[in-house]
Amino acid sequence: MKYEIDIRVRARYLEQESRPAADRYVFAYTIQITNSGEAAAQLLSRHWIITDADGGVQEVRGEGVVGEQPHLKSGESFEYTSGAVLQTPVGSMRGSYQMRADDGTDFEAPIEAFTLARPGSLH
Repeated sequence: MKYEIDIRVRARYLEQESRPAADRYVFAYTIQITNSGEAAAQLLSRHWIITDADGGVQEVRGEGVVGEQPHLKSGESFEYTSGAVLQTPVGSMRGSYQMRADDGTDFEAPIEAFTLARPGSLH
């Protein structure tokens, strides 16, 4: 049985919610999770590692995503939007989702690092 989850991420800076003078930079990210494997599976929990430009690290663990634990059959997708607050205008996020296939197999769906950046912050 093949267990495979594809993850696509789009991140954006939320200027209205950010306060650069107070070192508060707010970002939203939209994630699309697609079950590209053969077995139906449920997202049980998430683990994020959020790093700012000063090397500050926040780790976030929790059940599900945005209050849900989506169950995806092969070929199905789930999309959600959440956010992160950094103390610097640039940072990154990476992590994983812990999944359980309908046959009882637990597996991890890695989320590759993606950049959070205020426009004009990167050269």
